[in-house]
Amino acid sequence: MDLNNIMNDLVKKHPGEEEYHQAVREVLESIEHIVNEHPEFESAGIIDRLIEPDRVLMFKVPWVDDDGKVHVNLGYRVQFNNAIGPYKGGLRFHPSVNLSILKFLGFEQIFKNALTTLPMGGGKGGSDFNPKGKSDAEIMRFCQAFMLELWKLIGPETDVPAGDIGVGGKEIGYLYGMYKKLQREHTGVLTGKGIYWGGSLIRPEATGFGAVYFTEEMLKTKGETLKGKSVALSGFGNVAWGAATKITELGGKVVTLSGPDGYIYDQEGIKGEKIEYMLELRASNQDIVEPYAEEFPDAKFFPGKRPWEVKVDVALPCATQNELDGNDAKVLVDNGCFCVAEGANMPSTPEAVEVFQKNKILFGPAKAVNAGGVATSGLVTQNAMKLAWTREEVDAKLHYIMKSIHDSCVRHGTRPDGYVDYVKGANVAGFLKVANAMLDQGVI
Repeated sequence: MDLNNIMNDLVKKHPGEEEYHQAVREVLESIEHIVNEHPEFESAGIIDRLIEPDRVLMFKVPWVDDDGKVHVNLGYRVQFNNAIGPYKGGLRFHPSVNLSILKFLGFEQIFKNALTTLPMGGGKGGSDFNPKGKSDAEIMRFCQAFMLELWKLIGPETDVPAGDIGVGGKEIGYLYGMYKKLQREHTGVLTGKGIYWGGSLIRPEATGFGAVYFTEEMLKTKGETLKGKSVALSGFGNVAWGAATKITELGGKVVTLSGPDGYIYDQEGIKGEKIEYMLELRASNQDIVEPYAEEFPDAKFFPGKRPWEVKVDVALPCATQNELDGNDAKVLVDNGCFCVAEGANMPSTPEAVEVFQKNKILFGPAKAVNAGGVATSGLVTQNAMKLAWTREEVDAKLHYIMKSIHDSCVRHGTRPDGYVDYVKGANVAGFLKVANAMLDQGVI
């Protein structure tokens, strides 16, 4: 496999799609040796077929605001690979959404879903619509207009969307209501549903819970646990909320959270009512964290800054892509941080990952660490068979899946010197499962 030629061709075909190029390069660099050891992969064109989505669907979404003004947003669904199961991946509503970001997310989703051991392919979708500052009626009208196009492209055995940034339980409800009306049937086509109509307990917390379970497994390899450890979190949405909840439960102390406006440092620890206050921040539609310092005066707010300058044992970036760069990584390492787990999708730049691995700290990549959300979504037995598992049952299944993912990463990523390259381990484990499925199914 000639990595440079592949990447040069990809950039020529899809110029300007930097996030997508970054994601592809990161995977190909870590599986290059595997591909070279298996000539059957090259003869079947596995890499060329894997890095291009099966199809990219783009459509306009016209909707009317509360003042009667017509707006037009862009909608997307990237169906990337369905070798091991129906396309599965979230919908993101955010002004930053474009084709590059959705292709990067969809590509990552292939391997993340393969790692869960559940039969799910990879996909992603969304819109540049911004739900912040919109009324519920406006969000409902947009979701209904979006689903008028999307419903023809999805189905329980074809493509199963979920939530992501900007798409929570409210948006999923509006989307599913329109899907059900158009399709005239009650099926498991969307995950993230309300608990009263097909949803799963702990689904909102699942990505954060799973990230913490994976972090605990990494720490165990060094004879450590989260108990007594200080932890820096970024973000303040569902992932950070779930992570803060589980870290506190396991005896760790979360000392930061962040938003677009800056970060909060709470030396006493973000626990109890403070964790619950994160939900109020999320529901406020302001997308800022400064009010936390007003609510809890012992906390300090640092405007325009990121939390990676705080001295901690463990860091969990849980906000968005490329939020932690090489300089941030150096500061974390210099301050004694020895474990970083990516709760968000690709939050660390390549330079940051290089710093972490060069210093041989524990580093868990997003496709492994934040697979808990899609893993819980993938427990579709509840939805399909109209069952309702208890909170404890769902949590136990999630814990088992995250431990299995960690074991796969260790198996494929352990270097001769004993250091575990979790990036390589996750990519190799996911790739082998998908590549072998593609081989079995022929050139299609």
